[in-house]
Amino acid sequence: MKTISASIDIDAPATAVWEVLSDLSGYPAWNPFIREAAGTLTVGEKLTLRMFPADDRPMTFTPRVLAATPGEELRWVGHLVLPRIFDGEHSFVLSAAPEGGTRVVQSEVFRGVLVPFTGKLIEGTRGDFERLNEALKKRVEQQD
Repeated sequence: MKTISASIDIDAPATAVWEVLSDLSGYPAWNPFIREAAGTLTVGEKLTLRMFPADDRPMTFTPRVLAATPGEELRWVGHLVLPRIFDGEHSFVLSAAPEGGTRVVQSEVFRGVLVPFTGKLIEGTRGDFERLNEALKKRVEQQD
């Protein structure tokens, strides 16, 4: 198992952050990492996400929604080929920031037999999370 995360404080309430984060159809306008997203944020539903890592080729995943609690958490799990080969549980957790506004912690827990062989790929993803977080902050704070 391997976990990566990136956090950012946004000068806006959690409801405003959630509004942008949960609007999948709006991702192409602001999201540099997940540029295409479709589906319904309902537990158990499948999403279609097209990710554009900075150092690699675009990839399409169809993760299943595990949590979609407005203003609090968005979480999904995806698999490469089959479960337990290379699984990624991705989450965005929103909480009150110490100085006001909202802290967003984006993280992913990687599991499966291929995880020990994908260290460079996994570590490279942290930069993509940081790019997404910065773009989310900019988008939310411009709207607020």
